Amino acid sequence: MDAKPATPQRSQLVTSLWFNGQAEEAARFYVHAFAGYRPDSRVEAVHRTDIDVAPDGDEVVLHRGDVLTVDFTLDGQRFTALNGGGDVPYTDAVSVEVRCANQQEVDHFADALSAGGGQEVACGWVTDRFGMRWQVVPEVVYEVMGGDDREASARLQSALMGMNRLSIEVLMDAAKDAHGAEEE
Repeated sequence: MDAKPATPQRSQLVTSLWFNGQAEEAARFYVHAFAGYRPDSRVEAVHRTDIDVAPDGDEVVLHRGDVLTVDFTLDGQRFTALNGGGDVPYTDAVSVEVRCANQQEVDHFADALSAGGGQEVACGWVTDRFGMRWQVVPEVVYEVMGGDDREASARLQSALMGMNRLSIEVLMDAAKDAHGAEEE
C-alpha cells in the first residue's frame, strides 16, 4: 500500500524576497507594519552564513556571520527574505496584495508600507522603501466587482483608476446608481 504524505500544518509555499544586505531590516519593517492589524505576523528565524558567499567565484557578497535569510510571517503567510547580493530590482509584475476590511486598515497599511521613503502610486499600489510592490485594496472592491451589476462595477473601477490611496467612501459613492440607491 502507498503511504499518503502527511498533511502539512502550514502551507509549503513560501514567498522569497531578494535583498542586497537589508533582509533582516526589511523583514522587521514588514512585521512591524502588519503586527497591529494582523496578529499572525512575526520574525521566525534569522539565519547567518557559515561561509563567505561569492556566487560567481569573484566578489564576496556576504561574509561569514552575515545574515543570509530571515524567515518571517505576515498574516499567516510565510516569507523568506534573502540577502542575495547585487542590484535585483522589483517590478510591478509581482506584488503582494493586502485586503482591508475598512478604511482604517487601508490608511494604516498605505502609511506603514510607504514609511521611510516608500511611495503611494496609482490604484492603491505602494512601493515600499526596499522597492517591493504592494496593493492595498478594500474587500468592498471585490464584492462590487463580483456582484451582478456590471454598471456599478464599471463605475467603481473608473473611480479606482483615478486614485492613489483607495477611499471606500468614494468607491461606494461611485458604485451607487443614478438615483443614489446602493447597488446589490
